[in-house]
Amino acid sequence: QVQLVESGGGLVQAGGSLRLSCIASISILSIGTMGWYRQAPGKERELVATSSGGSTNYADSVKGRFTISRDNAKNTVFLQMTDLKPGDTAVYYCYARLMPRLGYSPEYWGQGTQVTVSS
Repeated sequence: QVQLVESGGGLVQAGGSLRLSCIASISILSIGTMGWYRQAPGKERELVATSSGGSTNYADSVKGRFTISRDNAKNTVFLQMTDLKPGDTAVYYCYARLMPRLGYSPEYWGQGTQVTVSS
């Protein structure tokens, strides 16, 4: 099993910034895709940002405000969030999908970290 440990959530005012961190229990060089999803109360989990093969992808609602990055040596992926808005309030989950091996590409999720943005 791969463990993903998240940190960095908290309470901030609108316009503020937070940096989320996710540390994987294995080398992220073995992980094909890493990213962040979020889920607000009463809503389904949605994509925030992903990083795969040197490419990044962002939800329209966070483009220009959020940045996903990796530190391969530390097995860590980050989500730098700026100009936070109340609509960003959600539990944020780290996500990893391993490189395919023998036809198997398992997916893993972190435990989630709460981000609350006050107006």
